[in-house]
Amino acid sequence: MGQRWAGAVDASARAAPFQFSLLSARGAQPGWDVRISRRARRLSMRVFPGGRVEVVVPPGVGIPAIQRFVARHRDWAERQSREFSLAAPDDTEARPAEVELAALGCAWSIDYAQGRGRRVYEYAPGALRVRVADSADRLQISTALLGWLGERAAEHLPQLLAALADETGLDFRQVQLRRQQTRWGSCSANGTISLNVCLMFQRPEVARYLLIHELCHRRHMNHSPCFWELVESFEPNWRALDAELLSGWRCVPAWVFP
Repeated sequence: MGQRWAGAVDASARAAPFQFSLLSARGAQPGWDVRISRRARRLSMRVFPGGRVEVVVPPGVGIPAIQRFVARHRDWAERQSREFSLAAPDDTEARPAEVELAALGCAWSIDYAQGRGRRVYEYAPGALRVRVADSADRLQISTALLGWLGERAAEHLPQLLAALADETGLDFRQVQLRRQQTRWGSCSANGTISLNVCLMFQRPEVARYLLIHELCHRRHMNHSPCFWELVESFEPNWRALDAELLSGWRCVPAWVFP
């Protein structure tokens, strides 16, 4: 029976998007999902803004093992999910009075203006103005701020990655910036490193660790002991930084995912 379940999970892992609903877990709540990851070394659990819980599973792990893992960690996940649900977007978060990009060590106050087009600009040091057609429209505000966030990420993250590549001697082919809810970064076999613009809300040390992590995949496309030894050679404090990144979604404001 265990092998039959494992086979079913492997089949899911071969099919996009490597995710299925945790319907078989006893008492599972809406918003609980399992994602099969070929890069995962062990079962893990994550909680995202809004309260969604994701269980990350290596291929070949059977449903009964997933259920046991969920049962062991359910209390923690439900507490975290409730806490994240309480932080659901409200008018204040969807129309923020300020924005802080921890990766840059900078913060800006925000005021709003109504006008044609969509624009965010710094009209004074540490002060942004968001101009949209309807200054009460959450989606327009979010879209404008996301454009501004993407520009800041494009100015900072590729340069930091290039500097770290020189420092570590680990090269890459190209860099892509994305806005994702489940991944901070990834590295493809052809050398393309994808980075989440939400890294801009993380401390510089945490963002640096993630970039080193992805560069190390250029030598080891897995999470083997050799991979972690390489990471540790460049970042001895990687365990604490990895744990901080795991909960880093708390730092991402609501307007990023309207």
